Amino acid sequence: MAIEVNGKSVETTATGYLVDHAQWDEDVAKAIASSEGLELTEQHWDVMNYLRDEYINNAGNQPNDRNMNKAMSEKWGRKVSSKELYDLFPGKPSKQAGLIAGLPESRRKGGY
Repeated sequence: MAIEVNGKSVETTATGYLVDHAQWDEDVAKAIASSEGLELTEQHWDVMNYLRDEYINNAGNQPNDRNMNKAMSEKWGRKVSSKELYDLFPGKPSKQAGLIAGLPESRRKGGY
């Protein structure tokens, strides 16, 4: 499968994840988010940038929801609840945010 973004074709898996995370850019993220029914805010970008940084700079680490809560609490300077992340990414934060961030599909089962 593939999605078309700004005249370029970006290959995806059958479940919609990018085949090559290096093809990701903000326009690709916006196109995927739109197909997921989401309009991206600064908080969405914070979460996705955190996930991309962890994956690219930490040996392919894909944080679970609990670690995302902790990281966003530090970033935003207040306690962030799971509900807040689910409000941002209702399709399961670690999975849906990873999808929009152009990362490979996580095979992890639990959020904690």
